[in-house]
Amino acid sequence: MLRRLYDWTIRMADHPQALWVLAIVAFIESSVFPIPPDVLMIPMILARPRRAWLIASVALLASVTGGLLGYAIGALAYEGLGQPILQALGKGEAMEAFNTRFNDFGFWAVLTAGITPFPYKVITIMSGWTGLPLGTFIATSILARGLRFFIVAALLWKFGAPIRDFIERRLGLVATLFVVLLFGGFYIVRLM
Repeated sequence: MLRRLYDWTIRMADHPQALWVLAIVAFIESSVFPIPPDVLMIPMILARPRRAWLIASVALLASVTGGLLGYAIGALAYEGLGQPILQALGKGEAMEAFNTRFNDFGFWAVLTAGITPFPYKVITIMSGWTGLPLGTFIATSILARGLRFFIVAALLWKFGAPIRDFIERRLGLVATLFVVLLFGGFYIVRLM
């Protein structure tokens, strides 16, 4: 089933209404859909590099708006919707332990999930469930998703197809290392 969803998403990159499809995928990916919008963004930007910034902007706006849906699921319907979604993603058991410390690191959790391959939908639902301040959630989501989508757009705009393999296979690792280094730097400064 996941492979069919992936193939459908790739086919939609060539669709005349690809920006609308991207907006829908980015919106629902932030709360329930398993395929990230990058899968659509990459072929769309490679096909039309001059539209890279528009494509990244559509993904950002739709993703943050979809994140608000995830936040609402967590805040208003965790038992009925949020918990089953997180269970399906294999994150249900860790929820209770995670909940106790989540808001202490809410900004960092949203930033990390928004940039790295960690499922953003998990953090959107958790943010609502734990009552992370909505302003913090929105601002951090804009920062994180903006960094992610605009870095991908900039790399594809500048380097084109040769950078595609790097983005698809290694950008998540690089982003994760960046976040680890960022956390490490703050931890070292805190110890001093």
